[in-house]
Parts: sequence; C-alpha cells; structure tokens
Amino acid sequence: MPSKHVDVLIIGAGLSGIGAACHLRTKCPNKSFALLEGRDAIGGTWDLFRYPGVRSDSDMYTLGYSFKPWTNDKAIADGESIRDYICETADEYGITDHIHFGHHVKSADWSSEDATWTVKATNKKTGRSTSFTCNFLLSCTGYYNYAAGFTPDFPGRDDYKGTFIHPQHWPEDLDYSGKRVVVIGSGATAVTLIPAMADKAAHITMLQRSPTYVATVPEKDVISMQLRRFLPEKLVYRLARTRNVGLQMGVYKLSKTQPKLVRKMLLGLAKKQLGKDFDMSHFTPSYNPWDERLCAVPDGDLFKVLRRGKASVVTDHIDTFTENGIRLKSGQELEADIVVSATGLDLQLLGGTDVKVDGKPVDVTQSTAYRALMLSDIPNAAMIFGYTNASWTLKADISSEYICRLLNHMDKTGTRQCTPRMRDASVVETPFLDMRSGYIQRAANRFPKQGSKAPWKVLQNYLFDLAQLRYTKVDDGSMEFSNPAPAKIRKPERSTSTSTGNKGKALKASA
Repeated sequence: MPSKHVDVLIIGAGLSGIGAACHLRTKCPNKSFALLEGRDAIGGTWDLFRYPGVRSDSDMYTLGYSFKPWTNDKAIADGESIRDYICETADEYGITDHIHFGHHVKSADWSSEDATWTVKATNKKTGRSTSFTCNFLLSCTGYYNYAAGFTPDFPGRDDYKGTFIHPQHWPEDLDYSGKRVVVIGSGATAVTLIPAMADKAAHITMLQRSPTYVATVPEKDVISMQLRRFLPEKLVYRLARTRNVGLQMGVYKLSKTQPKLVRKMLLGLAKKQLGKDFDMSHFTPSYNPWDERLCAVPDGDLFKVLRRGKASVVTDHIDTFTENGIRLKSGQELEADIVVSATGLDLQLLGGTDVKVDGKPVDVTQSTAYRALMLSDIPNAAMIFGYTNASWTLKADISSEYICRLLNHMDKTGTRQCTPRMRDASVVETPFLDMRSGYIQRAANRFPKQGSKAPWKVLQNYLFDLAQLRYTKVDDGSMEFSNPAPAKIRKPERSTSTSTGNKGKALKASA
C-alpha cells in the first residue's frame, strides 16, 4: 500500500499540535498537512489528565492561542474547559478532519536524496504499521511520557493493602468519600489535588520531602470581565495577554535579581492566608524563587482547606510503606486508605520516536538546540517546546509562526532542505533545561544541549524569542539551505487533503 504523503506531518493533537495546524492554515495555505495522534481524542495533556480539580497553572490569557481569544470568565481554568477550547479551535479552523487518531509514531527516517521523511506509526485498532511521508516533520508531543508517570521505588510498597495510584492515570470509578488520603508530592498536581479532594475525603495529607513556593492568583480576571462590557473581545484578550506576559516576566526577572525580596513577599503572603499559628516551615523552601517552578493556587484554595483543618501538610521522608499506610523517617506513621503518588513526570523527547538521518540513528543528546525548536544536523524537523517559567503556548505560538516563515522561505528560494549547523567553535554547551526540579534533573541525560549564545541559547524569555522567531532573518548563517528542487519531483501518493480553504478535503481519521 502506498505511503500517504503531505507537506507537513504533525505528531500530536494536543494544545501545541492543534495550534501549529492552525498557523499552517493561515500562513502556509498551500501546504498539505496531517496530524498523527496516538490517543483517540484531541487535547493531549488536557484529555489525558482526569484527576480531581485538574486545571491550568498558568492564566488562560497566555495559555490560550494568540489567534483565538479565551472568553471564559475563569482565568485559571479547569481541564475540561481547556479541552473544549482546543476542540473548538480545531473545528473552527478545519483541523479535526486532518487527524489520524490511534496512530502511535514509532520511527522517522530522513532521506536527503528524496528530501523526505518516512514516518511509521502503529494503528492502535488494527495493530498494523502504517507509513506516512512528508517534507517537514513537526513534533508536538510535549516533553513527557504519556504511557506512565514517574513513581519512585518506595520500600515496602507491596505490603500496602490500600489503593495506590498515580494522577496521570486516575481511575474513573475511584470513590474517596470518607477515606483517609495521603498525597505524596508538593508540586502543581499535589497542590491541585488537596483542595479538590478535601471536602469529600475524611482527611487529606500532603506528604512532601521539601517545601515548594506557593502563590495565590485570582481565579477570575475581574478587569477583563468588566472591559468586555464595552470593548471588543479580541481587544480585551490582547490587553489581558500583554499585561499578564509583562507580569510573568517581571516576577521572574525580580526573582532572579532580588531573590530575597521575592522570597519575603511570597512567604509573607502565604503566612497571612494560613494564619499566625500555622507552622511555616512547610512552605519555606531551601532554594530561591524560580530555581524550581512556582506553584499557583486560584484564590488561595489550598491555604483555605489547610486553615479549616480539612487537610494537613507533613514534611518528612518515607522510611517504608506499611500494611495500613506510610511510616516516616521520624517514626510517625500516616494511615491511609488511598495513597496518591503525585511524584512527577517521566520526561521524554519527541514522543519516544526513533530517528534516523540517511540511515544513521540519531542520538538527540548529542545535538544542540537551535532556537529551542530545531536540533543541529537534523534536517526539516522541529519540536514545539514551551516555557518552564511562563505559559507553554506563548513559545508554541511563535515557534509555529517561525516554522511557517521557514517553509515559505524554502518555497521562495527553491530549496528542499534546511538544517541547523553548529559552526561556531566559541559556543559552550550547557544543559537544555536549567532548573533544579527533580523531574528535570532525572531526565537531563535524555535531552539535547543548548549553547552559550544565540541562536543556540535557550533563554526562557518571551520578548527575546518574539524578536528572534518573528523578525530576524531565517537565513542567519547557522541554518543551511540545500538540495535545490529538481524540475520534477517524484513523490509517493499524495493525500487528498490540502490546507486551502477553511475546511478543505478531509484526511480520514483512520488509516
């Protein structure tokens, strides 16, 4: 059976993948495209995670797409609302019919002679391997393993008689009413679960090895709600987005330049909400703000349930699981009917795809990230990787814009291959992600490197990236353009779908 060919093949139909397809629609209207989604639904992270209270930890004016206003009153939105927003965007831009659901990508092989990627995916329904070819490959798989989260090898876990779960795969029928619950962890998932479960559970305990900075943010944007009464929706969205980008960048910069001041402010605000008698050691980290990601709680919901006594925090290390719960290094035992291991993600790049270039396996750990979205010496391929210190979509949007600029430049110059080349011997390589968070440190050896200066440096700075990705020259000396298009290119059978028009002809969802 002939391969299905498109100009651009997108892996993943989550927030980034749908956004990238929308940008192709509007900025590269003559390019055909398809999306391969390993699961059976749109949404990615926001369809996978179904634990109680799942929500964004960034405001939706910056987590939303630049081209589609977020109109819900909640600035910190629940997972279902975000999923609906992504699906609505896909339908509005005619993307849904281009998605091949249940196709898990296994490998991608580049041929310089043909200037083509051959991508093999397993069809979940049939179990058969299906081939696709494309001129440009765009990975929008995020940065973690969807199959399983990270769970430490806890001593004595097999002795525990209660229910043990990881939030990444929450059981639909889990009833925690009247149960004693222990949530292991202190990150974004833990601080979301505690207030969401507190009212139904008999009691819920957050067990942490070390504290995290937790900041209260307003659940609703009252200013935008008022402005909607007399300003156009798009203008209100743009104003809120600009304001919030400025606030995010300002807090991050202040955290790096005046860490003691920001630390004092964060701890002071937490103490004010927890009450004067609360043991603040549970919310006093040993590191500076933004050495690890800050946790946001809407309207201080975590602090409220702690103050009411519906939940508690224990800072200690696990000695062993017991039949009835967890014994700590201090000797204290926490009895639990349910233990939730909110212990983080298992990071994974490119969705675990095996990559080859002209028959040679590619070790991405030996590559250097170009503009934080392409990898040195890998032609015609990019990955969407958002910010760790701000909303993911801010970077995803401008990265997709850049890819469109790159594709249009290649069409204009008649070249078929673009490859980032590291030619500057003065560039010093450093880790791709510069954060102390445990889940990042555990996976540091699975990621590429970054360089010490542009365009190889990952700055986590929206204004810098906006200037670099939207306005600088595509042909910047580090990007090599080659492989001129011959007069006639013999291609595999092309899909009937193109991106012209609002809806276009649809790629069928099943192969």
